[in-house]
Amino acid sequence: MTYLPIGTVVTLVNGTKPIMIYGRKQIQQGNENIWDYVACLYPEGNIGDEYNVFFQHEEIDKIYHYGLESSDEDKMQQILNRA
Repeated sequence: MTYLPIGTVVTLVNGTKPIMIYGRKQIQQGNENIWDYVACLYPEGNIGDEYNVFFQHEEIDKIYHYGLESSDEDKMQQILNRA
């Protein structure tokens, strides 16, 4: 799987508000579920844990902006896919 880069802005299926990805392969505290992504509201940013949005890749409806792609991102993709 190719994960979207940090900083990517998306909306989810049945979602109305854009969110910005700031973490990948995340474990949600309290239930130990492993999620592909964690995001915060866009354009507000991270305003508190209660506003974190955890979701799987297949829940993405639309991509508005891709985050930074670089050689470091390529290395991170390899790490994520090994984990």
